[in-house]
Parts: sequence; C-alpha cells; structure tokens
Amino acid sequence: MIPFLHIGPLAIPTFGLMVACAMLSAYFVLRADLARRGIADKKSGEAETLIAAPCLAGFVGAKLYHLLESPSEFFADPVHLLLSPYGFAWFGGLLAGFATFALVAWRLVKRSAANGHTLSVLTIFDAGSPAAALGYGIGRIGCFLSGDGDYGIPTSLPWGMSFPNGLVPTTQRVHPTPIYELIVACGIAWFLWRMGSAALGAHPQAKPGKVFAAYLILTGAARFLVEFIRINPRSFLGMSNAQSAAVLSMVAGVILALWFQKHHTTGTR
Repeated sequence: MIPFLHIGPLAIPTFGLMVACAMLSAYFVLRADLARRGIADKKSGEAETLIAAPCLAGFVGAKLYHLLESPSEFFADPVHLLLSPYGFAWFGGLLAGFATFALVAWRLVKRSAANGHTLSVLTIFDAGSPAAALGYGIGRIGCFLSGDGDYGIPTSLPWGMSFPNGLVPTTQRVHPTPIYELIVACGIAWFLWRMGSAALGAHPQAKPGKVFAAYLILTGAARFLVEFIRINPRSFLGMSNAQSAAVLSMVAGVILALWFQKHHTTGTR
C-alpha cells in the first residue's frame, strides 16, 4: 500500500489526494447535470459551490463525529487530535455534507425564484445524486491506497489482499472492500445518470426527486451489505453505525419513491 507519496521533503497523503480527485470528478458530473437540466450554465459557478461547501462541511463533521465517539480520549489531548490528519467518521461527514448541500440548494432555489424561475430543491438533489455516487467511489480508492482500516474481514478468496504497510496494517488476506465499493458506486452513478436522461427525454416536466430516491435506496443498500464483511464495530441492534445510517437512507428512499408513485397514479403534479 502507499499511504504517502514522497516528493522530495513533501509527504502527500494518498487518501487526501484521492478525496481531491473525488471532489473534482463529482464537480464535473454535477456541472454537466445542472447544465442539461437547464438549472445553471457550466460557467455559472453553481457547481463549484454545491461541491465545495458540502465537502468542507463533511470534513469537519467527519472529524468532530469521530472525536466525540471517544470524548475521554479527545479531551485528554484535544489539540493533537483536532489537527491530526487521521480519524474521520463516514456518518458524521454524511450528516454535515447532506445538511450543507440542502442549505446551498435552498439558497439557489431562492435566487431562482427572485429571478422569476421555478426550481425545486429535489431537482438539485436529482442532479447531485450521480455526482455523489461517483465521488464516494473514487474517494474509496484513497482508503484502499492508504490501508486505513476500511478493508474487510479475512478471506480465502483469490483476490483477498493484505495491507502490511497500511496506516492500520494487517498481514492477513482480507476483503478489499474499498474496491468493491468503487465498482458498485460507479455502477450506481451510471444508472442514476441514465435514469435522469430517460426522465428528461420522456417527461421533461416530470416531478423531481425520483433520481434522488433511487440514490438513497441503492447507496444505502450497497453500504448496508458491504458492512457485513467490514471490520467496523457493532453498536445498535448488532449493526455498525454505517449500517444504521444505510437503513435510514433506504427507508427514506422507499418512502419518497412510494410518495411519487401515489401522486403519479392519482394524477397529482
């Protein structure tokens, strides 16, 4: 594994490098989706704000959530742990990033309304869904390269890998779960993009939110399943924190999808 790239006196964390690549990839996908939906021109700068603000908030949320999971350890050495480049919780990043994306989307809707244009927050969520799925998958490459403990349980499968030089080393052959998540995330991103294309082509005025509902269900299901072979500790009802969040994601997606189905069958727009 390659936790750091050494360029002269500089040591560049591969995890941070891949997170930057994830943000860049998500930006290009989101920019293209906003443009094809007629929400914002590619030169407008809206995609930059919708990516940068949630990502920064996600970093802060992930760090704080991780630290507050062990408050006694944090208060024993707060400065060192706050400034440490390690220790981020996916669930905290999800909460902070999602809340910030919703806030930025709401402000964009308000600006559009002031200019006489009708825009729904759910339409922006639809546009952001393929970008979020792809960005998540590419970010997982950073977990793989750094060997930060996001790998799975021991396995005898031929593609099992060991991480002897990782940040959280292991000499056992384990499931390379970041690679699994990368493959699935790319498939989900492709499906959501095609789903958005089909909706825009067949029903340009279709009620927004269906792509976002599919995103919640598919990404929730993927994370829920992969957690069975991950080494994360179990907490609520024998599930990891990530699995609990994944269940909530799937439930929210199903409720949203059923609501759309009901309104479609009754002819409500």
